[in-house]
Order: sequence, then C-alpha cells, then structure tokens
Amino acid sequence: MFVSGLVSVFLFFHATEAFTVTTSNANVRSKVNEGADLYCTHSADFGANARVEWKFRDMKGSTTYVIFDGKPTTPYADRVIRSDGMLRFTKVISKDNGEYSCEVSGNQQFGQVNIKLTVLVPPSVPMCRIPTSVTTGHSVLLSCHDAQGSPSPTYKWYKDKIPLPEDPSKFPAFKNYTYKINPLNGNLEFPSASLTDTGDYSCEAMNDAGPVQRCQAVRMDVRNINTGGIVAGVIVALLALALLGFGLWYANRKGYLPKKSESKPKPSVVYQPTSEYGDEGDGEFRQKSSFVV
Repeated sequence: MFVSGLVSVFLFFHATEAFTVTTSNANVRSKVNEGADLYCTHSADFGANARVEWKFRDMKGSTTYVIFDGKPTTPYADRVIRSDGMLRFTKVISKDNGEYSCEVSGNQQFGQVNIKLTVLVPPSVPMCRIPTSVTTGHSVLLSCHDAQGSPSPTYKWYKDKIPLPEDPSKFPAFKNYTYKINPLNGNLEFPSASLTDTGDYSCEAMNDAGPVQRCQAVRMDVRNINTGGIVAGVIVALLALALLGFGLWYANRKGYLPKKSESKPKPSVVYQPTSEYGDEGDGEFRQKSSFVV
C-alpha cells in the first residue's frame, strides 16, 4: 500500500514535468548595437531529434521566423547564432523589440516558451507642437512625441520652467488650472483656455536607457476675443456702403452719370410714281414722286 502510494506520487510528478519548455530569463534587456542571449531548454521527453524553432512577434503583432529548419532566416542570417538551448544576437537593433517564442516539437508533442526582448535606445529630442496664439474659451492641444526611444518614453510638461503636475487639483498652486496631461502619449490638453494659461511651454521625454531630452520652449499667448474691433469693423463697412450709395445718387442727379440712349424711329420711304402726261390743269411740271421721311 505504501509502495503503491509512492509510485503514484512519482508518476504524478513525472507526468507534470514531462514535455516542458522553459527559460532562465523571460525578460531580456540589451542596449542597442550590443549582443543579447535568449535561453530555451526542453525536457528529454521530446527526444534526441526534437525540432526547435524560433519565432518573433513585433510590437505591431506581425510574426516571422527567426530560426526555421535549424537555420537563421534571411533577415537574421548575419547577426543571429543558434546553439543548443540558446539564441544569440551578435547585435540588436530597435526593430528587434518584441516577443520571441521558442517552439519545441517531438514524439508527437509540442511545447513553447515566450521571451520578451527590450532593446534599450535613449530618447531623442522630442517633437513638440505648441500653438503660439490661442483665444480664450477654445480647446487647445499641445503634443510631444519621440519615435526613437525604447522602451517607449514617458513625458513631462513644463510651463515657465516649472513642471506641471499630472493632476493639478492635488496641488494648491495649480488648483485653478483645468489642463489634462497624458504622460504616456505626451499630450497636454486645455479644454477651455484662459488668460492664466499664457506662458512658455516645453516637454521632456525620458526612459531608463539614457539621459532625458527636452524640446525648445515655445510661448503660447492666450487672448480675449476682440469684440470692440469686430464691432468697429462692421460700422466702418456700413459707413462705406452708405457713402458709396450717396455718391451714386448725387452723381446721377447732377447728370454726371451717362443717361440711357433714346431709341430713334427708323426712316420710312414712300414712293409715288409720276403721271405719264403730267398735270394738264396747271400747265406746269410737278414732281409726283417724293421721299417722305
């Protein structure tokens, strides 16, 4: 009874440990242009001729082979070496960021382990978009982004060289501010800009791969709507139209403007033939044909 119990326990642990694929480091970090080692071991249950393949899934979700049929694929042929239990990069680049799968198959069984590779790239000077002129009451968006840093940088905004807290309501000096900061994508949003939002703005990009980088400060001026100027412009336009109308009326009254030409009737011609013998009663020659206009 005791022996059979030991056998059952042994078989249980043997079954749970069979066909396993493991790694000693599931989160590998390496600086750009330096080497990186990804480890993958499997149990003997897969057999001496177990098939081992490596796949890569990038940050956008696309999957490609790194090792296929025991050999590196073309994109990795000059910088990847495969050995038992390890995939070695002689040099990593930023495009190597992602998840690697070590897949093992043998004896009609399959197993895999996933390893995340993070290529450390210091941030560059972020690209900041800051408007220079804003009208009160309008929503305003300031953006800050660095496409090179890895891991993806986080962002911090400054106004007049003073850091802006992510939640202004928690700080007495910023309790009247209504802005919103997203430290992950670098956006600074003002739902309704006010005069107090005027200032010099700059943004920092940071990660743990290198020094912090900041864009050049740009001044954003917030102004009220110039209602007086709008009213004055309308009045000037109406006065100009009134003067133009009066000038046309006066010129027409004084006869300075050309009048419409009157149509003249076309001349009509009536032909009256003369008598063959003339007018005997008068004894004089008369012209019987005439042109009447």
